[in-house]
Amino acid sequence: MVRELRTELDEEQYEQLAREARDWHEDPTVYAGRVLAQELDKARFLEGSARFLSTPGIREEFASCFGPQPGAAPSVA
Repeated sequence: MVRELRTELDEEQYEQLAREARDWHEDPTVYAGRVLAQELDKARFLEGSARFLSTPGIREEFASCFGPQPGAAPSVA
């Protein structure tokens, strides 16, 4: 089911959106919908990740498998 969402932009924001849409050869309305959907997906992913890592024992188990820090980059000698 499709739902409608309305938002208001000031003239400067709309012009920036229109420029970016032109760069992607898209209609500004279609571009705005795509960008909004991507941002919502990102927010949901980050929220879910934080909730997962806050589960007791998960953070420690994750660290034991993958280490507490990013691995060292290979050095060129």
